[in-house]
Amino acid sequence: MPALADLPLPLRTFGLLALSNLFMTWAWYGHLKTLGARPWIVAALASWAVALFEYLLQVPANRIGFAGGYSLAQLKIGQEVITLVVFVPFAVFVMDQPLEWDYLWAALCLVGAVYFVFRA
Repeated sequence: MPALADLPLPLRTFGLLALSNLFMTWAWYGHLKTLGARPWIVAALASWAVALFEYLLQVPANRIGFAGGYSLAQLKIGQEVITLVVFVPFAVFVMDQPLEWDYLWAALCLVGAVYFVFRA
């Protein structure tokens, strides 16, 4: 298995951001399903514990990407795309929410954002 430093910059940066987003999505929304009957403070503390792992991946990802030449805007728009890619399956398969056409429209808007922020 290759070391993190041996992977291409886009994979290191956006791969780590994707992994971090899995943790963050669960921290933000997973408690609604798993801890819905518990007091909010229990959910908040559990979410903070999960979010720690998100930050352990997100901070290095942004540092690697920024040092590698990605702009702040590129990192943010990339994160937003990843958020939607992670959130939609989470909403549908974990939270049992219906698949909405608005997800497609949001994705198309993000494609435009990616185009404008990454164009030369």
